[in-house]
Amino acid sequence: MVIGVDEGFKKVLLIEGVGYKANLEGSKKLVINVGYSNPVEYKLPENVQAVVEGNTKITVESIDKELLGLVAAQIRQIRKPEPYKGKGIRYENEQIVRKVGKAGSK
Repeated sequence: MVIGVDEGFKKVLLIEGVGYKANLEGSKKLVINVGYSNPVEYKLPENVQAVVEGNTKITVESIDKELLGLVAAQIRQIRKPEPYKGKGIRYENEQIVRKVGKAGSK
């Protein structure tokens, strides 16, 4: 907990997919376009800050490690990475196990 107050914790989420993007409206509303018919709006809780870089990289920062992990998991839950093309929201250091698909089984 001392590290959180001194330096703070951060998690980086990457958005992969054609046309998938995110932006920040104000300082507490994250708007994410990930292939649904309408953009998904995620309201950030108190003590959590987010920075969007280049429309595809979300950096979430907080002094509370547990709350930070919960927020990052909820953002990732909006569109989990799928195993065939890898499209979706994933953590920066996460490896997605890819599947071959129908044509690769012959």
